[in-house]
Amino acid sequence: MNTSALPTFRLQAGTALPPAVSGIHAPVTLASPALQVMTDLTLVRAATTQPDTSLRQAEQVMIFQGVRMLFVISEMPTVEGLITSTDLHGDHALRAVHERGLRYDDLCVADVMTPAATLEAIDFAALASATVGQVVATFKRHGRHHLIVVETPGAPSACRLRGVFSRSQVERQLGSVIEMTPIASSFSEIERALV
Repeated sequence: MNTSALPTFRLQAGTALPPAVSGIHAPVTLASPALQVMTDLTLVRAATTQPDTSLRQAEQVMIFQGVRMLFVISEMPTVEGLITSTDLHGDHALRAVHERGLRYDDLCVADVMTPAATLEAIDFAALASATVGQVVATFKRHGRHHLIVVETPGAPSACRLRGVFSRSQVERQLGSVIEMTPIASSFSEIERALV
């Protein structure tokens, strides 16, 4: 069984969301096809928010929709980035409050979101023969709670989001926890970890 991490690439500007329908989650093993644990955005409507939405409002949207991540969109269907439940109360938000002298209630999604250009993505075509074990290895390699899947039907400008792997969903379907070591994604994160 191949359990190596899947190849990733930077998400392209202008990546779009597809239209949606609805899906079911079956029990899986590490040898199961990766597509069994992917949320297919052609079947499930993507949860979204706007950059100027307050963090408290974004949290309410997550709670209401039962998700831990929202795609950030100013103008449909172009994705500007994403925000997770961890971002809402994490280091980024606390740093913005401290450095800019703001109150938490003054922060909006744009202040703490992860821009699309910094996101790693998996090509949907690479999932044809991929396993859940490879998805787990990719989570571990990148230290992320979500992995974005992109369909590239032609030129990179024609890129569109096809799906999302959620660590919590994969854990539910596997019936076990994915043990992960936090990974710093920037020099500033490494510096903070050493202080």
